[in-house]
Amino acid sequence: MYSSELIKGTLKTIVLKLLSENQEMYGYEITQKVKDLTAGKIQITEGALYPSLHALENEGLLSTQTMNIGKRVRKYYSLTKKGKSVAQEKISELTDFMNTMRFLLDLKPSAQ
Repeated sequence: MYSSELIKGTLKTIVLKLLSENQEMYGYEITQKVKDLTAGKIQITEGALYPSLHALENEGLLSTQTMNIGKRVRKYYSLTKKGKSVAQEKISELTDFMNTMRFLLDLKPSAQ
């Protein structure tokens, strides 16, 4: 598992990327998808996820829709038009950053 410090710096980009690939998702679904895709190496806590979701919503990047699922209310998040554009920018920025770090640390790509 990676440090919360590393995850914190990339969490918004992770969320934006997932939402760009999926029409809409709810919080728990996001945490599980990340856990599954990373074979448990990244585990996002609710305490980290929901403040990020709320911040993205306040920035106008996400819209929400609530649905009643049985006796529960589930809040679904989706990208706004602005969110789709920002998602691409953030993904490109993070990709470039990772390539720069590989160069800086003189790392060769691994086949993990």
